[in-house]
Amino acid sequence: MMANNRRFPAEWEKQQGLLLCFPHNGNDWPGKYGAIQWAFVEFIKKVAHVENVFLMVANEKLKEKVIGMLEMAHVKTPNVSFIIHKTNRSWMRDSGPIIVKSGNNGREALNFNFNGWAKYSNYKLDKLVPSKVAAFLDIPLTQAVYNGKPVIIEGGAIDSNGKGTLLTSEECLLHPSIQVRNQHFTKADYEAVFKEYLGITNVIWLGNGIEGDDTHGHIDDLCRFVNEDTIVTVVEPDPKEPNYKPLQDNLKRLQQAKLENGKSPNIVCLPMPKRIDFDEVRIPASYANFLILNKCVLVPTFNDPNDRIALNIISDCFPNREIIGISAIDLIWGFGTLHCLSQQIPA
Repeated sequence: MMANNRRFPAEWEKQQGLLLCFPHNGNDWPGKYGAIQWAFVEFIKKVAHVENVFLMVANEKLKEKVIGMLEMAHVKTPNVSFIIHKTNRSWMRDSGPIIVKSGNNGREALNFNFNGWAKYSNYKLDKLVPSKVAAFLDIPLTQAVYNGKPVIIEGGAIDSNGKGTLLTSEECLLHPSIQVRNQHFTKADYEAVFKEYLGITNVIWLGNGIEGDDTHGHIDDLCRFVNEDTIVTVVEPDPKEPNYKPLQDNLKRLQQAKLENGKSPNIVCLPMPKRIDFDEVRIPASYANFLILNKCVLVPTFNDPNDRIALNIISDCFPNREIIGISAIDLIWGFGTLHCLSQQIPA
């Protein structure tokens, strides 16, 4: 029996739809706002083909503009519904609610108190995303607290196999000085929170994230469950690359890890794309930022020779789903791609 009868479903379980937020300014993608809008339209098109899209837009004016763009691109618009709310950013994985199964087949939206990754000060509008989404979907909303205080966890920091095991990273949640989400929290504190709110009985802790990741260690750039006992993890083959060591360390941890049933997980290695720099900034491109939908998996691609290899590996992991590469070369300039931008709504 899960704690509090809550269960954090795996991403491959049946989805009602996907939460996205159409960017209303180009601040996260300096100089690329025009390209980003069409990249979003393409993203929405792929999702709307297989399930509902719940699309947050800043106002009615933007909604009208977006409808025009969607129609131009022949998107299945009956599958797109709009939630009007102005946000600071579009990263729904982190500011959006995490929806869990609770009680007898009910659903509950959890508000994990987004605070701009403990890095940016302009997140006040994003804080309201969970309540707006829960109200729109008519799902009860619960604020996550621990010892009477709000607890802060982003959706990008955790990944679940739906059976009680969770993946997360020490750099993101436990680093003593960089982007401290929850002051003085220990592993035991986090594990108590995961148990209470997500029904998690077993946590696999990875070490550090990839270079250039401004969240400092989000798991959805590192490793992901692809079924209840298989984990894909990114590795860097070049020992001279800064990502080589941390990713080797993560691989070792996974090889020694156990699932909730005491068994060792199957580990599949994914390559990293070649280093991407833009305007002298290292960009955190990763194939692990794929998104699992009802009938397909969308995989970010980077105009890189490893794109094909990554698509083939992910394809082997999902024999019953179509694998679709989505060019993320513009999106990644905002430091995240498909998974970071979205949050699934379990059926």
